[in-house]
Amino acid sequence: MNKHINTYTATDKLITKITTWIAGIVAAGLLVWGIVTLVHLYSYEETDDAQVEAYINPITARVSGFIKEIRYDENQDVKKGDTLLVIDNREYQIQQEEAGAGLQNAREQVSVLQSNVETAAKIAEVNKVQITATKAKLVKAEQEFDRFTKLYEAESATKQQLENVQSALDVARSDYQASLNNYQASLSKVNDSRSQISPVLSEIKRRELVLQRNKLDVSYTVVTAPYDGKMGKRTIQPGQQIQLGQTLAYIVDKETGLWVVANFKETQLHNMRIGEGVEITTDAYPDRKIKGEILSLSPATGSRFSLLPPDNSTGNFVKIAQRIPVKIKIDNKAADFLSAGMNASVTVPKN
Repeated sequence: MNKHINTYTATDKLITKITTWIAGIVAAGLLVWGIVTLVHLYSYEETDDAQVEAYINPITARVSGFIKEIRYDENQDVKKGDTLLVIDNREYQIQQEEAGAGLQNAREQVSVLQSNVETAAKIAEVNKVQITATKAKLVKAEQEFDRFTKLYEAESATKQQLENVQSALDVARSDYQASLNNYQASLSKVNDSRSQISPVLSEIKRRELVLQRNKLDVSYTVVTAPYDGKMGKRTIQPGQQIQLGQTLAYIVDKETGLWVVANFKETQLHNMRIGEGVEITTDAYPDRKIKGEILSLSPATGSRFSLLPPDNSTGNFVKIAQRIPVKIKIDNKAADFLSAGMNASVTVPKN
């Protein structure tokens, strides 16, 4: 029996010894963990109130019509200029052709008016020459009349001769006045034709603008990607009627890239500086560390940008630490596995 008692005593001692060692190891581990946690607490500022952000822009219809063809799938990567969808453009083509025909007609009217101006100008030149000729005949007729008047007074010419010279003078005066009238009429026609050109030129300008607008409408029937990106959920179908300004799709901008917005407590900001390096992890990929850099700090708390900012003057005041959004730049090549909206944790070393 003493033998059994000694055996139990030895076993108890061994168990006690092992338990003591385990307790010591656990205590040492807890001590190390506590020291590391304490050092981390005093060396870093961190928050898990952060999300990955990106520019998610709507693609809107610039013309109305029926969807003829859709050339993208949900979550598809696209390049700038890739065709996303095609809208039936037959009505816009007809409007463009009609505007082109109207423009051509206006240009032909200008050509006719310019031809009329040139013709009237030539006629005016002819009439101007006729003025010179009739003026010379009038001067000669006046001289003849003066000469025959003197001859008649000297009884060297008959009354019939004087009357004939008088008739010739009257004809010369009439021809001269007629040439003056014709010249003035031709000048008026030139001016009238020129005055008709100006309104038609204005009409041509207006029709050119209408044609440009019609061409734009035709081009708007082919909807393209505005930049490199990734398409979101598809909510439209071929044959669907769409309206001007309607949202057709959403695209995530890849050219600008991703960034992180971390909401730090106001008490954490005094050690942060623009350009300071940070470390980021996401809930989706907790084992992947991402390097980042502080780009900017918001000029106001997040609550101030809300639809209904808090009003502490009502008397229902409970003091809580406000949060300031901090924008963080990340290396998009190293973080191409991220998606907008992912939850993240951000750690910033204290200076």
